[in-house]
Amino acid sequence: MCGIYGSTVQYNESQVKNKLARTAFRGPDQMGWEFYKTDNYSIIFGHNRLSIIDLDARSNQPFSYLENIEIVFNGEIYNFQEIKDTLHKKGYAFHTTSDTEVICAAYLEYGEDCVNHFNGMFAFVIFDKKNNTFFGARDRLGQKPFYYYHNGKDFEFASQISSIQLYNENLSISKKSIDAYLTWETIPDPLSIFNEVKKLLPGNSLVFDLNTGQLETKVYWDIDHEGKNKFTGSYDEAQEELSTTLTDAVKLRLFADVPVGVFLSGGIDSSLIAALATTTSAAKVKTFSVKFNDKGFDESIYAQQVANHLKTDHNVIECNYNEGIDLIENFSHYYDEPFADSSAIPSMLLAKHTRKQVTVALSGDAGDESFIGYHRYNWIKKGSKILQIPYGIRLVISKLMSIAPHYRLKIISEIMKSKNIGQAYIDAITGHDLSWISSGSDFKNTEELKYLIHNNKNLLERVSDYDIKTYLNWDINTKVDRATMAYSLEARAPLMDYRVVELARAFPTEFKYYKGNQKRILKDVLYKHVPKAIFDRPKAGFTMPFEKWFREDLKEFVLSELNENGLQQIPGIDVKNVQGKIDQHLKGTWNHYPLIWKLLVLKQWLNKNSEGHAIR
Repeated sequence: MCGIYGSTVQYNESQVKNKLARTAFRGPDQMGWEFYKTDNYSIIFGHNRLSIIDLDARSNQPFSYLENIEIVFNGEIYNFQEIKDTLHKKGYAFHTTSDTEVICAAYLEYGEDCVNHFNGMFAFVIFDKKNNTFFGARDRLGQKPFYYYHNGKDFEFASQISSIQLYNENLSISKKSIDAYLTWETIPDPLSIFNEVKKLLPGNSLVFDLNTGQLETKVYWDIDHEGKNKFTGSYDEAQEELSTTLTDAVKLRLFADVPVGVFLSGGIDSSLIAALATTTSAAKVKTFSVKFNDKGFDESIYAQQVANHLKTDHNVIECNYNEGIDLIENFSHYYDEPFADSSAIPSMLLAKHTRKQVTVALSGDAGDESFIGYHRYNWIKKGSKILQIPYGIRLVISKLMSIAPHYRLKIISEIMKSKNIGQAYIDAITGHDLSWISSGSDFKNTEELKYLIHNNKNLLERVSDYDIKTYLNWDINTKVDRATMAYSLEARAPLMDYRVVELARAFPTEFKYYKGNQKRILKDVLYKHVPKAIFDRPKAGFTMPFEKWFREDLKEFVLSELNENGLQQIPGIDVKNVQGKIDQHLKGTWNHYPLIWKLLVLKQWLNKNSEGHAIR
């Protein structure tokens, strides 16, 4: 796990060093850069290295291979040893034990198709000197970030947008992206906070032609949203195949030349990863959970029960909520474009303390999306029946229900206004009441709607696909990458192994969701390792007491940043409407903490970044 950078824009060595230093937390073990010359360009490649595999300096980057290939690479290719063996038989020689060298050889052997051979999380760019091109790619599910700037002639790329932003005088803040952020709490791909910078989509590769300055991108992988690939075996056979595939995914991700642990919340997904780790690791597995000094959030007792059963070396990280408050001040240094998932704060705390003992941590991310685990999937299944009532009748009922003071009735009232179940689901994610956004544009209508609005799959499969392409990529992966990289910790997610995702997409719905039993098959695989009784409790989220903080500990901070003058500095909002909602929250009559946090994050980012950049 590292930070990559490259450019054809002319920066001097001091500027390049500062661009790399801006995100040095991603790779504190070695900072390197090289300049290359072509007929048309002076090229810069830079790299911040977090050493995970082959700790020797021979694997530092930028990395050269056979004189014709230069590469900067962030991530891991988990099956690199298998690929290496195949390439060795084809005559390729290797002088390191790193996966970086294998990427180079695979590119020479397979060309652009090399990405289809990789099982991993990655973002890389290869400078192909023979063909005078850059070839770059991002992993299938978007675990690793890839930002780029292309003005028709020059090309600049980086792991984080702040490295591109520094010294680039051609950037303007995107009003469209701000409106999208206010809707989604994150900036959807391929947008970024700057009009001129884009994100490379997951499962996409690119070629930048150094002869012409032209850039082309293409899709090399996508989920099967049309439902063409179907698992035809029995439920028992499905359990066996999932167990085998996931066990291998865990085994591959335990390989490292540095200490490895497992995040263990005590929930289904992380417990399964921990259980499989204990079956494949020769050493005793280290597990980590977080405990806060507040009765409102403490799952450590459940994690401890799982750890006791699995006999792991368990570590309970006791955190003070004041640590979370302290992180808010420098939040935008690590999340360097607006991002408002409040669980980023406890995720950063977990990463901060876990890093004291290990350099790599496995997580249970992606279980809910692939195996239909979120509470909202139950809700959408029930809501679909409501929407069978004729639209005109629903509008009348909705108007009557909206008068009621009960919060739940008001939500149902909003659902009944939806024209279809797809719209209802998106409204549930983004919020039904966006009246405080003044742009009037519909930023819910994204390209990813094609995964939700069609008739090739049933409703639960469609919302699951949609969440993999949106929430998992835009939110979860962004949150985890920035939270862990802030403390130079590499997070690996076995449930995001593309083989596991493809298998889950192929399973019949009833293998994953059966009579209200969510993540059915994951649970049944888990119960072969850990007693079912330990998990007989409601699902809990990873939260902190923002609702309380904004009324008490952080009340003055809210009032100072989001007073009338402060709100007027935030584009795209109805100031009077927002003031009313903030007042409701502070008085305790309504919980608007997500809105307040969203605005605080954006205001903090604008305070630190808006100077010299027009908003348009």
